[in-house]
Amino acid sequence: MITFGDYLLPKSLDEAYSAFISKRSARLIGGGCFLRMGNRKIGLAIDLSQTGIEYINELEEEVEIGGMTSLRDFETSQILKNNFGNIIEDSVKHIIGVQLRNIATIGATVYSRYGFSDPITALLALDADIYLYKGGRISLEEYLKEKDYRKDILEKVIIKKNIQRADFQTIRNSAVDYAILSVGVSRVNGKYRISIGARPRAAILAYEAMEYISNVEVNEDTATKAGELVSEEIHFGTNNRGTCEYRKEISKILVKRALLEVQR
Repeated sequence: MITFGDYLLPKSLDEAYSAFISKRSARLIGGGCFLRMGNRKIGLAIDLSQTGIEYINELEEEVEIGGMTSLRDFETSQILKNNFGNIIEDSVKHIIGVQLRNIATIGATVYSRYGFSDPITALLALDADIYLYKGGRISLEEYLKEKDYRKDILEKVIIKKNIQRADFQTIRNSAVDYAILSVGVSRVNGKYRISIGARPRAAILAYEAMEYISNVEVNEDTATKAGELVSEEIHFGTNNRGTCEYRKEISKILVKRALLEVQR
């Protein structure tokens, strides 16, 4: 059971941030799915649901997704589908069930840097940025590497509308299980981004493979070579879903599939 010492429902991000930094035991509630899964006491729970950051806005050159946007809205948004194809939907549709996706939020998913997060893998492939209430705009890649942003609020995710084509591939033991491995690929002006997630650490870009595939014609042979480069470049780990060796092997296949799909 989860218990709160105090509960706050702020009406603005300024009010939420002031409360967040005022107490060491303060925690942000951005959906709260994982908080429900164990016994935990929180000194001050700050519920972000009334702060006005639940939206998907299409601007001239980019799309903004508010941090409190549910994974279900993230999955079904026609704005995201029109601009980025099926990569967003494909990265979310296997997450347990619609009921949970109606509760979980994209901001909490990204803010927590979950190693198993399929949406993070897709967003990294799309070269997304995030906007922190105090820290401002930074790349998602930088945020995943750094640990200095914990006392901040993820206000929104930003994706530039320059993606020519993108694809998401994953393998899992069952339809609603966590991924054993996930791969996101996008193409912008002939240059490719390849992200690898659920490895089982946080998603990461495969720079050697990206450099190689961006300078050759994509076909069966070059896509196979890119997959081999990924398997050599990326560090894979072992957990109860798969071994390091297994992840290395399937990375070759998923990267090849994604590249050929993007090239179509």
